[in-house]
Amino acid sequence: MTAATALDSAVFDAINNAVVDLLGSTLQTFERPLKRLSSLLHPPGLESFNRSLTEGTDFDAFLAASEQTGGGMIGTQQLVWPDDHARQLGLTLILIDRLAADPNWAVDFCHTYFYSGSKFIAGVHTFTSQVLVPFVRDYRTSAEKSLGKVLNRRPAGNSRKVFIVHGRDEGARETVARFLSNIDFEPIILHEQASQGRTIIEKVEAHGDVGFAIVLLTADDEGSVRGGSPQPRARQNVLLELGYFIGRPGRDRVCALKRGELEIPSDFGGVVYEPLDEGNGWKLAVARELRAAGHEVDLNKVIAP
Repeated sequence: MTAATALDSAVFDAINNAVVDLLGSTLQTFERPLKRLSSLLHPPGLESFNRSLTEGTDFDAFLAASEQTGGGMIGTQQLVWPDDHARQLGLTLILIDRLAADPNWAVDFCHTYFYSGSKFIAGVHTFTSQVLVPFVRDYRTSAEKSLGKVLNRRPAGNSRKVFIVHGRDEGARETVARFLSNIDFEPIILHEQASQGRTIIEKVEAHGDVGFAIVLLTADDEGSVRGGSPQPRARQNVLLELGYFIGRPGRDRVCALKRGELEIPSDFGGVVYEPLDEGNGWKLAVARELRAAGHEVDLNKVIAP
């Protein structure tokens, strides 16, 4: 059996997911995805390729040269990367293993060379976006070339149409639609589709070829049990369509984003609810769920401003 056929084709999805988890991590949680990333980069099918990248690489000399850069001020030191691309990949591979082996050193390293303010986790996030995201992309391309096989490409017919279920919050709808377009998906918004004499549910059914659905739960209505105090909740049509997409295309292809504090349906088991925050957390969550559903997602575009 060749190295190419022995390699699990899902390994690069798992590697990308570990990077996504790192981007969304905190100082208390970054260690786990970092260690997982290091482990995932060493399956049996990639060991010969990894040796070709790291053979003859003097990581300690690279680190020593980098320590001599900059002045006395924090944030002025820079990594002294070689010009050769393969050596860059090899050094990064060794670096990931070293960081995973000593999380405390990892925090200090990222704070020193990728200083992004007083919060230490900011350095980890900057290192992830500037180094790990392009590394994973280039590492996969080089591995495929070396092994002589294209691995784990998106299967034909896996639609990149994403249905956006929304209420009255037009800002949330447009934000999500713009993000999907930026990462090369086609957002489908119901009210923009021609009615052609059809009911709402018939219009939904007409787009049964969508590969994924994002449901926006925003505080548009109020409701409660009889005699109770009204609580913010999503519109009833949004919940109806949430239920529809759980059945088709399936709950593993549905991500619900909620804005603010509102009543959440308790009987939609298995659906992922993520906060639609002001940062990039929700973007990373959507990217992770899209990848889990079998779609290719360019992390460089996900984290782009």
